[in-house]
Amino acid sequence: MRIDQLIPAYHKGDAIGDTASHLRDFLNSRGFSSQIYCLTRDEELGSESLPFDSFPEPAPSDITILHFALPSLMTRAFAELKSKKVLIYHNITPPKFFLEVSPEMARICERGKEELLSLKPHVSIALADSEFNRLELEELGFRKTAVFPLFIDFKKYEKPWNPLLFELFRDGRLNVLFVGRVAPNKKIEDLIKVIFYYKKYISPLVRLIVVGKTSSFPVYYRSLIKLADEFYLNSEEICFTGHISDEEMFAIYRASDIFLSLSEHEGFGLPFLESMIFDLPIIAYECTAVPYTLEGAGVLLKEKRVEYTAELLQFIAHNPKLKEEVLNTQRQRLKKFKEEVLGDVLLKSLEEFLSEG
Repeated sequence: MRIDQLIPAYHKGDAIGDTASHLRDFLNSRGFSSQIYCLTRDEELGSESLPFDSFPEPAPSDITILHFALPSLMTRAFAELKSKKVLIYHNITPPKFFLEVSPEMARICERGKEELLSLKPHVSIALADSEFNRLELEELGFRKTAVFPLFIDFKKYEKPWNPLLFELFRDGRLNVLFVGRVAPNKKIEDLIKVIFYYKKYISPLVRLIVVGKTSSFPVYYRSLIKLADEFYLNSEEICFTGHISDEEMFAIYRASDIFLSLSEHEGFGLPFLESMIFDLPIIAYECTAVPYTLEGAGVLLKEKRVEYTAELLQFIAHNPKLKEEVLNTQRQRLKKFKEEVLGDVLLKSLEEFLSEG
């Protein structure tokens, strides 16, 4: 039996790409014939995948999995396959977040929602990488849904980290970290406001570190730089690193004191897991997938209040007992993630089809 995966854009180090690679290897180890087909891919992944135009027509007894995050030419082709079709949904950010900074991205997200809906009558089961995403699929009317978490390569985080960068950031300031693409749904402007309050009313020894690509939405990024200037926050107090290597990112995780997220839309939130791995206390605004990913870990904010959030940063960072209590909740949550065997979760979801085969 063939169990192939279709992924529009196959990238190394990307959560979706890593999940697809892991599943391909797992399925082949279990005796299935499994390959990854893609429209675009990183050059280094050429030997690990095949172009979609070489995808052979599957038999009705075969299973084909589509990883869906954005609209693509694959969607319609997937719907017309004769095989049993499985969707793995990785979330689409609501278009409203992009209307002012990128009308083109707003249109892409809108089109993505339309394509997702078009798959409803064609897929046998729709999987989602978080309970939040599963509930969205259920609300859209997909008949059979289940949660299928992202693959987390925990060994990756044991790699060497940059000691020079670590020392650079350990200069006596409170390092407040956020990791994620600089995009409007992440509400980085709210982080800047918290840092301004902290500097003015609590201590000038504070720094916001934002790790993530800054080029996707230049209008939004420029507005953040302007806001920082209006608050008289200099480069020592607001640091946008852009895209950096794992070695550098791991050093910054280790050098940070608190992870703060005021994002208003998360489909899963991999940086929350990474913060748990590096034993970094988390404060996050409670919305979308955040409470499902944390599931009682860290500290959730029911509402956004700048002064309260700033004081909370100070309280957790300088209260060892409270910090340890927060970290203990995160260690317990991380343990649950480590106990999940992703391949077995997939086979359980496909149990009905496999028994038929």
